[in-house]
Amino acid sequence: MKSDLLDFPKKSYAKWKNLPKSFLPFSDVASNELPLIRLLQLSLFQVSVGIGIVLLVGTLNRIMIVELGVSAAIVAMMVALPLLVAPFRAFVGFRSDTYKSVLGWRRVPFIWVGSLLQFGGLCIMPFALILLSGDTHWPLWIGPLSVGLAFLLVGMGVQTTQTAGLALATDLSPDVNKPRVVAMMYTMLLLGMVVSSLVLSFLLEPFSQVRLIQVIQGTALICFCLNLVALWKQEPRNPVLTSPKKQSPSFLTCWKKFSETPNTKRFLLALGVGTAAFGMQDVILEPYGGEILKLSVSETTLLTAYSTCGSIISFGVAAWLLKANFNPHRIAALGAVLGILAFSFVVLSEPISSILLFKMGVFLIGCGAGFFAVSCLISAMKLEVDGYTGLALGAWGAVQASAMGLGVAFGGIIRDGVSKIVSFGFLGETLSPNAAGYLAVYHLEIFLLFFVLILIGPLVQNTKSTGQKTDSKFGLAEFPS
Repeated sequence: MKSDLLDFPKKSYAKWKNLPKSFLPFSDVASNELPLIRLLQLSLFQVSVGIGIVLLVGTLNRIMIVELGVSAAIVAMMVALPLLVAPFRAFVGFRSDTYKSVLGWRRVPFIWVGSLLQFGGLCIMPFALILLSGDTHWPLWIGPLSVGLAFLLVGMGVQTTQTAGLALATDLSPDVNKPRVVAMMYTMLLLGMVVSSLVLSFLLEPFSQVRLIQVIQGTALICFCLNLVALWKQEPRNPVLTSPKKQSPSFLTCWKKFSETPNTKRFLLALGVGTAAFGMQDVILEPYGGEILKLSVSETTLLTAYSTCGSIISFGVAAWLLKANFNPHRIAALGAVLGILAFSFVVLSEPISSILLFKMGVFLIGCGAGFFAVSCLISAMKLEVDGYTGLALGAWGAVQASAMGLGVAFGGIIRDGVSKIVSFGFLGETLSPNAAGYLAVYHLEIFLLFFVLILIGPLVQNTKSTGQKTDSKFGLAEFPS
């Protein structure tokens, strides 16, 4: 009996070792130059990004609106602040492509600076929230200004780290594995969001301002440590590549060549509209659950876990479809259709007071956003011109984050504006002022997703063509079939 117990670990290890790679997610992305353990280490920066996103968009927005009584429009603009500077991601990516340094590093300096910005923003966040709550003898405008600065620092840090980190991941991986390596990085982002949403939900129950301060301070330290471990001994030094004497083209020259690639502008427009459509609900979904459906802080924090689980599942399904040579633009169209169904569920959950239908809608929002994101990610990888990976990923990230920022801002503004109009009685007495603002945003998102289908149609058609540059007109007849 004792001998069997001692042999059990060895037998278990042998079984796991002989397990086919098809059962191990992303095991085929590893190579001799880039082992799986090194990839997992590098992907920790995406976990850090996921934690920051959940804290800002999934937790603090609801707390500021419901618990602190801050206007949804103000909160939306604060959350959108770091996203509206996202157009600089294309420049940051290009700078990391052409960075000149005697140390021989291109990506590490940008990841390091991004980590410091994220850490600094989270460090001042608790004290900014205290000022925002009105517990101060300073002028009232100090509170929103300080919280806006904290959000801006965190957002700039997250975007800089993510752009340079994804570019480093593509640098280290072989050409045939680059799309799947980047997809793996975004899967780790989603896993980080799921785990952090569960942990934050547990730590914030019951809610108190002191506990919130402790959670934010702990998050700052954890994110910094994750980024430090992620970049440790990852990028090999290459002084020749980063030599100050090396001549590099200007950003405008490279951007012009990149933007003139066939179908690039249409793809970026579809990416922006679709991202805005899925992003307008980010700042109001948790408050909608708390104010309209009477969910607690812990329950609304778990909503991020539901949507992220849906995104992870859609990532796996999309990977299977892509392996079967399924058109990535059709996958994006599938994501838009699921989004239309999801927001319809969220709208219907209010009149029938169905929490289950609301949670189903949140899950399907994650599925639709996941299909849309992974297909656009794969398409963006094919836009690389002259080896400037950072520029391509930066342009994709810039459009995505900018559209997300505009969507978040307009989502909060429309919610407040429509609620005010209904409360004044301009639209009759049938609509509820509390729910009307939320429902207006969800109906607008459904409309935008229909418009995304119109934009994607010609991209599917042009993908089948011989590669000639065409400029199809917009039209309902060109829906993806």
